[in-house]
Amino acid sequence: MEILDMKCAKWGHTIADAVNNDETLITKSLGVLQEDGVYAFFLWCASKAGGIKEKAFAFLQEDGILKHLFDGEIDQLKAIREKLSGKLDELLFAKELLERTLVYARYHAKALTKSTEEEPSAKAGE
Repeated sequence: MEILDMKCAKWGHTIADAVNNDETLITKSLGVLQEDGVYAFFLWCASKAGGIKEKAFAFLQEDGILKHLFDGEIDQLKAIREKLSGKLDELLFAKELLERTLVYARYHAKALTKSTEEEPSAKAGE
C-alpha cells in the first residue's frame, strides 16, 4: 500500500512547478479550499492561470485516491459537481488530501524561492 502523504508530497511538488513556485497563488488557492470548499477551489483555480486546477484534478484521478469516481472525466468542474454530490466521505477525503498537497506545494515553493535567493550571495562570497 502506498502512503498517501507521499503522494501528496509528490503532487505538491508538481503543482509548485506548474505555477513556477508562485507561493502567493498557492496560498490563495489553499485559502479558498479551506474556507469555501472543493468546488469553490476548482472554480477559483479555473479563473487563474497556472495549472493548479488541472494538476489537482489529475491528483484526484490517481489510483488510491478517487480514481473510481473521476477516471475518464474530461469536464473537471462537472465531475466535481456531480461525482461528489451526496458522497460526504469522498468529499471530505478529497478536501483533506488537496489541503495537504497544497501545503506541500507552498513549502516546496518557499524552499525553492529561498534557495535561489541564497545562490547569488553564495557565489559573491567565493
